[in-house]
Amino acid sequence: MRIVGLTGGISSGKSTVSNLFKSHGVSVVDADLIARDVLKKGTGGWKKVVAAFGGDILQANGEVDRPKLGQIVFTDPTKRQLLNRLLAPYISSGIFWEIVKLWVRGFKVIVLDVPLLFEAKMDKWTKPIIVVWIDPETQLKRLMKRDRTSEEDAQNRINAQMSLDLKRTKADIVIDNTGSREDLNEHFRKVLFEVTKPLTWTEFGLSRQGALLVFVSVVVGVLLCRKIQC
Repeated sequence: MRIVGLTGGISSGKSTVSNLFKSHGVSVVDADLIARDVLKKGTGGWKKVVAAFGGDILQANGEVDRPKLGQIVFTDPTKRQLLNRLLAPYISSGIFWEIVKLWVRGFKVIVLDVPLLFEAKMDKWTKPIIVVWIDPETQLKRLMKRDRTSEEDAQNRINAQMSLDLKRTKADIVIDNTGSREDLNEHFRKVLFEVTKPLTWTEFGLSRQGALLVFVSVVVGVLLCRKIQC
């Protein structure tokens, strides 16, 4: 099995690339979707966050007001670290079980879409690592336009994350999304070819098919040994 790491920064276009993988039949485990699930009312993550941040972050129906919580943690590094620490075990567990489900179903290539891939130390479980990069000026402009927010607020949200330039140095593959959508599609085609090329023997051994082959080989070997001894 090949587990591909996909990350980027806010408004860098990571979600667009993730959707491109999905549209080409590649399975994607989306950490953002899992994070939403672990914050649903009544879950363990919900209880931890409400206990730490208080009932003021809740909507009338008891669900977490995600934009309000986001405003709190984006402006306070200590609270942001606390939130990440509280939810990390639940998100990691959710990601693990999603990968297991796909492994059981026989998928050979999985893209792990995680905004905090490096911060959460999940990069060590993925190869190759893809970073969707844009220059700082373009990132700021796109975020302001997308969220209709002020320059100061947008810059604060960008500063709350590891810089894209630093992430770029840790990547195996960099997708430069500074240009047009057509440019992105062209770059993606090259990346897709690289990601979906035949598995190495090590990767095959970690796939369901590889595990079954090893199991059958062991069983056959044991039966042959018994036959020889008889």
